[in-house]
Amino acid sequence: MREALRSLTTRGWAFLSAGGAIVFSAVLVGHSTLVRIGVLVGVLPLIAAWWVGRSRHQLTLLRTLSPQVVSAGQPATVRLTITNHGRATSGSLLLEERIPYVLGTRPRFVLEGLGQGWVRHATYQVRSDTRGQFEVGPMTLRVNDPFGLVELGRSFQSTTRLTVTPRITALSAIPLGGAWTGSGDNRPRAFASGSAEDVTVREYRLGDDLRRVHWRSSARTGELMVRREEQPWQSRATVFLDNRLTSHRGQGAASSLEAAVAAAASVAVHLATIGYTVRLVTAAGESRETQWHSHSAQSGAAPLLEALAVVQLAHVPVPDTQWLAEPGQGEVTIGVFGALVEQDVAFLRRLRTHAASSLALAFDADQWATHLPPTPGPGAATLLASAGWSSVVVGPRDRIDSRWQDLGLLQTRSDVLAVRRA
Repeated sequence: MREALRSLTTRGWAFLSAGGAIVFSAVLVGHSTLVRIGVLVGVLPLIAAWWVGRSRHQLTLLRTLSPQVVSAGQPATVRLTITNHGRATSGSLLLEERIPYVLGTRPRFVLEGLGQGWVRHATYQVRSDTRGQFEVGPMTLRVNDPFGLVELGRSFQSTTRLTVTPRITALSAIPLGGAWTGSGDNRPRAFASGSAEDVTVREYRLGDDLRRVHWRSSARTGELMVRREEQPWQSRATVFLDNRLTSHRGQGAASSLEAAVAAAASVAVHLATIGYTVRLVTAAGESRETQWHSHSAQSGAAPLLEALAVVQLAHVPVPDTQWLAEPGQGEVTIGVFGALVEQDVAFLRRLRTHAASSLALAFDADQWATHLPPTPGPGAATLLASAGWSSVVVGPRDRIDSRWQDLGLLQTRSDVLAVRRA
């Protein structure tokens, strides 16, 4: 009731003031009829405030978001369902959804009075050209009485999360060194690369099925060993994203980081499409892994895309390397780098030695912020070449699919030279 009184509209305060003035004037002149009229005018806003305050907790909101994960630039539909569980009929309802500015303007709806048990629906679309996770809601609601004397505000605190993944560019098939695809006739070549997945048995881990125990190897080593079933028949690849603060320039959608994230997402989906088990690693050492999904490669790579949706600049001077000690690093490593300095060569060489084939997309971060002084020392392409990587430089105006094909041609030349030397 107190909240409703504080929510009197200008009309409500006018009625209340007019009623008080009429009663005061009627008492002075001794006119009893005017007293009754003044009381009626003055009490009407109080009755409206009581009525609105009594029914304000009887409304419920259900919000559904479809789909909850979209690619940048694609719309998502929000469906709102307002239900009146109270006995009283509400007045006009003004709904306003709170959404981040990147999703568009705040949608507003006006719904006329809802009777007992009535349900109203409203839909709107949101779209973001920027990746990230965004909260849709809460919903603010303004409830009016039928006479417009009281306008009460309330808020539904529930929110729904929308995940916007980076844009995906379709990439063509290129030779990746160890194997062209994740399985099939080229599989023996992948085994020849000498990765950690070449062995057919491994140490027993808690939770492994005892039916997979390889007793001959267990007797030879003195420890329980289990057979590998699916992993030896699945090629592996690692996508390393250099998201260090010192490696990128610019801010927001026009930054080199956003271009690098979009490239990493495109590479991850492409590798998943051709049958690789893909691991995503950032400069902070955070890693995600996914396997190819038979119905949709992008759906199969959803964990990686959702992880890339929230990647931010990392305040680390040197990339973390602890993940290299974990089993299962890729036969193929695709690096997505920004600006590099000479101190990074040791890391690049170590990363190179843990892979049969190392390819890199080197984003020239200085071109994204020409107003800033360039990075001192040799360029990223020079440092990558000194560490044994095959790389191409990517600028703000370059198409990632075109540069990916150039990387494939460079890798082909490297394979031909390696064969001639052999």
